[in-house]
Amino acid sequence: MLGVESAAATQAGVVIGAVLVEALLLYVGYGALERVAGPWLTRRLEGR
Repeated sequence: MLGVESAAATQAGVVIGAVLVEALLLYVGYGALERVAGPWLTRRLEGR
């Protein structure tokens, strides 16, 4: 029989998984943004 403890452990696993997926998406997203906008922003800040 499943108790409250197993439900809490399942919920914790889901939250940890969601946080890891979010972190991966942010890492990839910011990397892509830096690759696209980085050179342009660097040129603008250097005054070229």
